[in-house]
Amino acid sequence: MPTITAKGRAVPIPGFPGTGNFYGKGADVEATLEIEGSGYGATAQNPKGSPPPISAVNVYLPKGVKLHPSGFASCTEATLKNVGPSGCPKKSIASALGSVLGEVTFGSERVPELASLQAFFGPGGGLLFYTAGHSPVSLEVVSTGSFVRSSGNYSWELKTLVPAVATVPGAPLASVSKIHIKAGAAFRSHGKVISYGTVPKKGECPKGGFFGKTEVTFGGMFGGDREFGIPPKTVTKVIRVPCPRR
Repeated sequence: MPTITAKGRAVPIPGFPGTGNFYGKGADVEATLEIEGSGYGATAQNPKGSPPPISAVNVYLPKGVKLHPSGFASCTEATLKNVGPSGCPKKSIASALGSVLGEVTFGSERVPELASLQAFFGPGGGLLFYTAGHSPVSLEVVSTGSFVRSSGNYSWELKTLVPAVATVPGAPLASVSKIHIKAGAAFRSHGKVISYGTVPKKGECPKGGFFGKTEVTFGGMFGGDREFGIPPKTVTKVIRVPCPRR
C-alpha cells in the first residue's frame, strides 16, 4: 500500500498586504503531497517499481474556512485542453505555478519527469488543474475539481478527479511522487480586498490546531480516460495546522 505525507498552511496572497495566516483574513493555501510506494511499472532498471498512478485527490479544508467565488472569472476544460493557459482570463488564475514530480515510461525505462502545475477557477465554482511536462515526454493533463460541503472538523471538501496518463502505448501509466502548489487569489473592489478563501475567525481554531485531511485514491477501473486497469486503493492522511498567532 502506498504511503502519503501531506502538509498545508495558510500564506499571504502575493500583492495583497495583510493577508496570510491571520484570523478572518484572506490567504493562499500552500500544500505539499509526497507519495512513496512500489510495485507498479517495474523494469529491469527499476525492479521495485513506482507508486501506482493517482486517480483522485480529495482535500478537506478546516471548519470555519469560507470561500468567496463571486467576482472571479472562470476558464473551461476545453480551453485548457485546446488552447492552454494563455486562453484563460487573467482573473481565472487560481494559483501560482506549482510543480508535479512524477515517473513516466520513456522507451523501455521508467524515468522521473518534473512538470508544472497551475489551478484555474472553473465553471460553477470548481477548480481545474493544468499539468504540463516537456521532458523526457510531452504531457498536457487537465484534472477537474469540485467543492462540496463537509461536516465535523471540516468545512469543504475539494474532490479532484485525475485522468490516466499514458506516455507510451501499452506501457505503464505515469505515476506521481510529489505535488506542490500554492492556491488562492484575490482582487480589489472599491478599495476592499476580496479573497477567494479566508482563514477561520478567532475562536474557531481548536486546541492543537485546525484539522485538515487528504485522501488519495490510486488506480481504479472507471472506464474512459480514467481507466487505470488495477484495483483502487485509497490512503487517508489527517494533518493539524497550527492556529494563527493573532
